Amino acid sequence: MVGLYLAHAPDARRLAYLLTGDLALAEDFVQEAFARLVGRLAHLRDRAAFDAYLRRTIVNLSRNYFRRRSVERAYLVREARSPGPSQHQPDVATREAMRQALLALPARQRAAIVLRFYEDLPEHEIAEILRCRPGTVRSLVTRGVQALRDDIRGDDDAD
Repeated sequence: MVGLYLAHAPDARRLAYLLTGDLALAEDFVQEAFARLVGRLAHLRDRAAFDAYLRRTIVNLSRNYFRRRSVERAYLVREARSPGPSQHQPDVATREAMRQALLALPARQRAAIVLRFYEDLPEHEIAEILRCRPGTVRSLVTRGVQALRDDIRGDDDAD
């Protein structure tokens, strides 16, 4: 393997540098490419094609790197535009009212609502967990949501 590295590393480093414009990153790509290929060396059909495999691996590493950077940049731009947590204060009173209303529900309705809306599970998985039919899950969720609405609206009327 050392012989392969000595024979192919300079060309691989040059390719990686031309793709990235960063020598340190190019060296990282070459190391990563060799690390990935060393385990697959025994599986190569044509050992003479090692250079082609190495080039393809470096190109893929480069593409993945720049794709990931693009996604990260887009995320940072979105985050910069969105209001930060300091601008939005949690509504503790509403949260507590919802928690109390949820705790007031019968256990099966509460379980169905928590699994559906908080755990985001589909009806068939909720049915398996609660050991009932999917239609029963729909009924439990519908009745529970209606009870929550009535309870929350009732609290609003009392204010």
